[in-house]
Amino acid sequence: MARDMSDKEILKMELDQLQKEVKMERMPVSTTAKELADWVEGQVGEDPLVKGVPEDKNPYKEKGGCIIS
Repeated sequence: MARDMSDKEILKMELDQLQKEVKMERMPVSTTAKELADWVEGQVGEDPLVKGVPEDKNPYKEKGGCIIS
C-alpha cells in the first residue's frame, strides 16, 4: 500500500496518527500495573484456568477411548 502513496501522503498519514496519539490520556506504568494486578487477583475465584472446570461441564473431556490392536 505504501508503494502506491507519495511521500507527502505518507507524511500526512504519520502526522494524523501522531495527532491522535498526543490526545490520548497517559498513565504511569506503576499505576496501571497495580490496577491490573488487583483486577487479576479479584478474578481468580472465577477463572477456570486457575480453579479448573468441573468434569460434568467440560466440553473437551474425552468421550471415549480408542483401542488399537
